[in-house]
Amino acid sequence: MTHRPAQFTDRKEAGEFLAKELAGYAGKKPVVVGLPRGGVVVAAEVAKGLGADLDVIMAGKLRAPYNPELAIGAVTEDGHAFLNDLAVRSLGVTDDYLDKEKSERLKTVTERLKLYRSVKKKVALGGRTVIIVDDGLATGSTMISAVQAARASGSATIIVAVPGGPQDTVDRLKTMDEIDEVVCPLVPEMFFAVSQLYLDFRQVEDDEVVRILKEYGG
Repeated sequence: MTHRPAQFTDRKEAGEFLAKELAGYAGKKPVVVGLPRGGVVVAAEVAKGLGADLDVIMAGKLRAPYNPELAIGAVTEDGHAFLNDLAVRSLGVTDDYLDKEKSERLKTVTERLKLYRSVKKKVALGGRTVIIVDDGLATGSTMISAVQAARASGSATIIVAVPGGPQDTVDRLKTMDEIDEVVCPLVPEMFFAVSQLYLDFRQVEDDEVVRILKEYGG
């Protein structure tokens, strides 16, 4: 078994580590899909290690009122939304707020996807083994929405692969019928943010995602 560090140096190292953990899928011709933006950096290393196709899967975080860092759900590029019902109820989020937030986030997702698709055509997921990668988990809302989008696209097998996240979110993902395996090497006892998984957690910009997708072409 690969030695697990307390932290990863950066997203590239995290992706290299996940590629080793996922080596058993190399012969199954998987599609590795990254969640923009940071997840694409990790996914590129996984795809490289497995000799797999690389793509992106879009899911925009639905932001809580007065706290944009807190996710109350996510919306995918096709307009499907996943809501964290507990968060929505506890915060008293109104239907009007949700409708407006879904609309705004879908617009952002669509604009970003248009940029990415200008350099990389969508990889068909139907009947494929799909490995969904992000740079870490928090509430899991965005990942759950991405999983549901992948299943709706006809994925035969879905693996969630992330460098780390909180135990309750990992457990929640493992209960989902749509997910065949969850790979999450770092599960800190005290989890407070994805940034704690890394020494270098600099922000990833769209131009870096575009550069990575260009490398994979088509």
